[in-house]
Amino acid sequence: MSAIFDLALLADFVLAATALLLGLWVILTADALRAAIGFLVYGLLMAIVWIRLDAPDIALTEAAIGGGLIGLLVLGASTRVPPAPATARARRRWPLHLLAALLSAAVALGLAAVVLSLPDPAPSLAATVAAELPATAVENPVTAVLMVFRAVDTLFETVVLVLALIAFWSLIPDASWRQRLAWLPLPHPSPALVLLAQILLPLVILVALHLFWIGASLPGGKFQAGALLAGVWALAMVAGVMQPPAVTQRLPRLLAVIGPLVFFAIGLAGIWLAGDFLAYPVGFEKPLILLIEVVLLVSVAVVLGLILAGLPAATVSLQPQLQRAASQPRPALPSDQRSEPFLEDRP
Repeated sequence: MSAIFDLALLADFVLAATALLLGLWVILTADALRAAIGFLVYGLLMAIVWIRLDAPDIALTEAAIGGGLIGLLVLGASTRVPPAPATARARRRWPLHLLAALLSAAVALGLAAVVLSLPDPAPSLAATVAAELPATAVENPVTAVLMVFRAVDTLFETVVLVLALIAFWSLIPDASWRQRLAWLPLPHPSPALVLLAQILLPLVILVALHLFWIGASLPGGKFQAGALLAGVWALAMVAGVMQPPAVTQRLPRLLAVIGPLVFFAIGLAGIWLAGDFLAYPVGFEKPLILLIEVVLLVSVAVVLGLILAGLPAATVSLQPQLQRAASQPRPALPSDQRSEPFLEDRP
């Protein structure tokens, strides 16, 4: 038994050391693409850390969003950032890295001081949540907290997702507004990638639906399932199996906002039906929570997928060409083709 405990402790030490060294490498490396790949691996590694800390819900979120979607966004952005000159990189590297290291160390030391200063046992609302859990009609305490005890925070989180999409789309120039999103699709995807997307698309949809359905009693839920759906949608767009939508299409817009709208409407109805905002009538708790989670699943998947799809291809502006044409001297016309001066200009 002692040997097993020592082996688990050694594995935790190796995991923590690997995460720390990988984080340092992501900060110190000068290549943007390598840093993006390291960040993606770091997110997946942190998911394993959360599993070791007995937090499977956070681990699923970290793997799907931190290691998956955000990693893909950073990876895509790194391929579009022009490399800085070597002299500029060498000149600006160490001050920036030193500042990042100092800030990271300060945050780590602050968190460690807070954790070590907690009383034993640490204050917790777990007992209160467990006592009130039967009234929520769900078995997973995380789902109960998100959809009942702090439903207002969850509503605002979904609104923030929509606002993030609006802010992202605000970067689209007016001339490109009606074009399709064009960051993800490859011009000539390999047959292996196309086959992989075709195989994974139905499988991941089933896994996401299963993960969503068990969220009422086990780790899982709408956010993790929505992230999976967005990821497989992005893979299908990269492989050319599905075409990215245009920004002006109404269906993606409607699906992106339907979750927060239904959530807010049910919250308003709770004022009259249950006496408080986002309160559920007795006997209708689980159906209403299920309805909210279904529409939020769709909205989360659509919003994250649209953000992953990127922006339309930049439209070449004609303004520089027009300015250059206006600055060039005009050829002189023959005397017989010149226009006669106006009467008021004649002597």
